[in-house]
Amino acid sequence: MPNFLVIGAAKSGTTSMYHYLSQHPEIYMSPVKEPHFFAFEGEGVQFPSPGSKGGINLKSVTDEGAYRALFGGVSGEKAAGEASTSYLYYPEAAGRIKHHVPEAKLIAVLRDPAERAYSTFLALTLIGREPLREFSRALEAEEERIEAGWEHIWHYKNVGFYHAQISRYFELFGRDRVQVHLYEDLHTNPLGVMRDIFGFLGVDEAFAPDASFKHNISGVPKNKFLSRMLRQRHPLKDVLKPFFPKALRQRLVSGLQRRVIVRPPFPQEERRRLVEAYTQDIRELEGLIGRDLSGWLESSPAAKVGD
Repeated sequence: MPNFLVIGAAKSGTTSMYHYLSQHPEIYMSPVKEPHFFAFEGEGVQFPSPGSKGGINLKSVTDEGAYRALFGGVSGEKAAGEASTSYLYYPEAAGRIKHHVPEAKLIAVLRDPAERAYSTFLALTLIGREPLREFSRALEAEEERIEAGWEHIWHYKNVGFYHAQISRYFELFGRDRVQVHLYEDLHTNPLGVMRDIFGFLGVDEAFAPDASFKHNISGVPKNKFLSRMLRQRHPLKDVLKPFFPKALRQRLVSGLQRRVIVRPPFPQEERRRLVEAYTQDIRELEGLIGRDLSGWLESSPAAKVGD
C-alpha cells in the first residue's frame, strides 16, 4: 500500500504534481496515475457518461490485490504514492483510506472553484467528451447528469464545495497528516510548493524537479488537426519517439500545446453566478485552512491557461 496520496482536486494541477513527484529519486509513484481504488473499492465502475467506457470505467483498479500490485516496483524509496482526484470528492474514499492506510499522508491542491469548473468544461470540450457547446447549458444539465450517474468530472459546480471535503480529512486524519496547497501557488512557484511537499513526505527537500512545462492544458484548439495529433496516437509520433528522450518530448508537446490551444474568456455571467453560490463555502474554507481566498470571490480575475 502507498504511504501518501494526492487526493485532488480535479483540474487543479494534480497531473503536473504527479510528474514532479515521479522525478524524485526517493519517491515511487504508481504507474497508473489515477487508479481510484479508495473511491470505488469492490465496485463495478460503469459510468454512462461520454468516453467513460474507455476511461475511468476501464482504468479504475477496484480489487485490493491488483491495487497492491501497482506498488510492486517499490525498491527502497522512502515514499510511495498515487494521485486520484476522486478521493477528495467522493465521501466514501476518506474512510477507506483510513481503514487501509491509517498513517498515510495526504496532499490536496485547491483551485478557485469557478475557474476549476470552467477549466474542466474546456478540457472535456477539447477532447470531445462534452456534448454541449455552452458552459451555461452544461451547468444547467449538471443535476440531471448527476442523477443519471455520470462521472464526477462532469460535476462542474458540485466538485467545488471544498469545505466539507477538506473537513472530512482533517477530522479523520488530523491536520498534521493533511497538507493543503493552492493551485495559484503551484502555478507561480512550483519549486517552492514541491519543497514543502518533499519535506512533508520526509524526502530530500533540495531536489528540484523539472517544472518547465505544464501538463493537461485546457482550452480550445486553434488548429484541430495538430491538437488532435498531439493528444492521440499517431504513426509519425511512434517513428520519432526513439530519437527524443521522454523529458524532451514532454517539453516539446507542452510548448506546441500552448501555441495551438487558446482559452476562451470565462462567460462573466456564469462566473458571477458561481461565485455567488460558492461565497459562503469559500469564507468557511478560509477559516479552515488559514489562507486568504478573497481572489476567488472576484467577479473577473485574470484568466490563465493551466492544468
